[in-house]
Order: sequence, then structure tokens, then C-alpha cells
Amino acid sequence: MRIFKFGGASVKDANGVRNVYDVLQKVGFDNVLLVVSAMGKTTNGLEVVVKRYFEKSPDLSHAIREIKEYHHAIMLDLFEDENNMVFNAVNKHFSDIDSFFNVNKSPNYNYVYDQIVSMGEILSTTILSHYFSFKGIENNWVDVRNLIKTDTTYRDAVVDWKETETLISTSINQNILNITQGFLGSDPNYFTTTLGREGSDYTAAIFAYCLNAESVTIWKDVPGVLNADPRYFEDTTLLNQISYREAIELAFYGASVIHPKTLQPLQNKEIPLYVKSFINPLLAGTSVSKGADLEPATSCFIVKKEQKLISLSSKDFSFIMEDNISEIFGHLSQFKIKVSLIQNTAISFTICVEDKFEKTAELTAILNEKFNVEVTENVSLYTIRHFSDQAIAKVEAGKKVLVKQLATETVQIVTEA
Repeated sequence: MRIFKFGGASVKDANGVRNVYDVLQKVGFDNVLLVVSAMGKTTNGLEVVVKRYFEKSPDLSHAIREIKEYHHAIMLDLFEDENNMVFNAVNKHFSDIDSFFNVNKSPNYNYVYDQIVSMGEILSTTILSHYFSFKGIENNWVDVRNLIKTDTTYRDAVVDWKETETLISTSINQNILNITQGFLGSDPNYFTTTLGREGSDYTAAIFAYCLNAESVTIWKDVPGVLNADPRYFEDTTLLNQISYREAIELAFYGASVIHPKTLQPLQNKEIPLYVKSFINPLLAGTSVSKGADLEPATSCFIVKKEQKLISLSSKDFSFIMEDNISEIFGHLSQFKIKVSLIQNTAISFTICVEDKFEKTAELTAILNEKFNVEVTENVSLYTIRHFSDQAIAKVEAGKKVLVKQLATETVQIVTEA
């Protein structure tokens, strides 16, 4: 089988849905399983719904209605006739949201989040499945929650691989187009769970592993994987080939290539991954597989904005040793602050961090008891894989460099924003 993943940008409106149909007309849909994300910004909208619910806000019904009207407009554009069965199916899903809120007693935000935000993928795949039927393509709508089993870690669930593999390998009819949801699973009690960051890509990899698929293709609005983000760098280069190892390295440093947890099951069975354009689907795109690290061989640039540089020094000029470092990392873990760079000397310790949950002030208050602490806000962290002097000069041009660290294949540079 071939596993195709289409993200939210590819199905953000009626023309996007039509384009998915056109892509399959060009590349074929025999032995294909589609993994589809929520439409456009639906996930963000459903996150607002959850927030309004916990705030007991009178705007809750308005937030739900906005999402319903958005999907209704897409369906009207696609089907033109409200008598089509898709309208009843989608309305039923919105009724399920209302019913959940009426009966829910759980104060667990993450649990409620998964039950509600998951509806984005349910809605998008329902519409897509009905549209393919409308266009004469027989297909099977698959509820992924019956197949991918997880633990109860809501919003970042851990897959039960043994049960999942048994369910997927015995449940998927490989002789028909299958359409299912990315990002979702279910716990032992069949409550919905979500798989965390890049969850839809991960879903595609799970199905590929369990079905011993021929390949996975992630369809994007770019021609493939570029050596740099064109928002920040000019003259980017399309990478024709990346090895699994190199893709994991790039993802580790923050590149939005492919998340490592997506690559691991594919690497285990040497299933190739393709990143292709849904605008020009016949172009070759980028292949991620076993082989040469990069083709063409070129420097790769990664930038992470709005980072924080935290510099610690001992108050009594004593060494910062293993016990100090262990304590520091314990606090970082406690506050879920992600460390992107480390540099230390005998009496100083510097880290560049990403503070997603805005806990730096609490961390600093604790560290100030033992260390002199200096925090530089809003710095940029540049990482260059396979660097050259020219590549370093390109990044440093016109910037004040705060920290610079070189390894064999990688250089990291922290600059003022």
C-alpha cells in the first residue's frame, strides 16, 4: 500500500478538497490509504471552544457555531445540495460535541481537549469521504480511534504498538481507497487520545509500519524539503534526498522537516518517505530513505526565533560541577523548558532555551538562590548543518553574536534578534 498524508492547508476550503481529488487522479488511488488533518485552522478554533468551556464563557456556543458555519460553507460549495447525506453526517458530529459538554464531569483539561479537538479530523475526513463518493470513487471511511490504541496520556499519547499492529493489519481492506484521520487514537476505555506534535505525520508512519507499506507521501504546498526556511533565507535549495539519520538530526535542531517519532517506525522497516507538492504532484519532491545524507550536498540552515539565553555563574567562584548541572536540568524539566544549546566553563553555564509555557521567571527565582543569573530575552538560534565559512558568514552578517559553538558537522550561533 501507499500511505498519503494531507495536512490542514491542503483541505482548507472547497478548492483544496477538489485538488486532493485531482492529485489522486494524477498519481492513482489504487492501494492507497489517506491520512487527513483537520481543515485549515479548525484545530485552533476547537482549542478556543475548549478554553471557552472551562471559562464557562457565554461565547462557547458562538465559538462552536463559527466552526460549524465554516464547514457548512465548504460543503455547500462542494455539493450544492443540502439534501446530500454529508450534511446529516456532519451535523451529527456537531451534536456529539454538544452531548459531550452536557454530560462531561471531568475537570481534566487534557482529557476534554482530546475529546473536542479530535472532532476536526472527524469532520474533514467525513466531508472528504462523501466528496469522493459524490465523484464516483468508492472509498472506506475508517475511524482511526478503533485501530490506533494508546495509553491515557491525553494530548501526547503513547502508542500500544502490539495491539495497534494487530488491529490495523487485520482491519484494513487494501483493495479500496481508505480515508482516515491523522493525530488520533483511543485509550483502553475507547476515550479519544491525540498523539502530540506532528501527530498526523506520525499516524501515516504507524499505518505504513503496520501494513508494511511501499511508501509514505506527505503532501505539502512546497516542492519538497528545502535546505532553509524561505521566510528567513534567500536562494534556498530543494533537497532531492535526505537520509533517515540526517532528517532526524535536522528535526532535533528545530527544522520543520519530519518529526523523529515519524521517522523511527519507517526507518525500522526501511519504508521510504516522500515530501511532495500537492500543487505540482508529478514533481519528484524529496525522498527520505536509507542512503546518502544529503543530495545535493549543501549547508542546511535552521533558525529558531524568540529564544532565551540564560547565563549562570557561581556566586563564590566555585566550579559548576555535575551535581549543579543535574539540579539545573531538574528544574528545566520541572518547568518543561526545552534546551537547544549548552555551553559551560569552570564557573559559568549558559543555555539557550525555548520557553513555550512562559516559566522562565519561576525558574530564575529558584536559580537565583545559588547562582548569579542573567537572562537575555528574544534571541535567535541559528543552526547550520554541514557548515562552511561562507555559510557562517551569511548567518552572522549584520548581527551581534552572543554565543557560538562548533562541532564536526554542526555550528550553532546565538544572536540578538
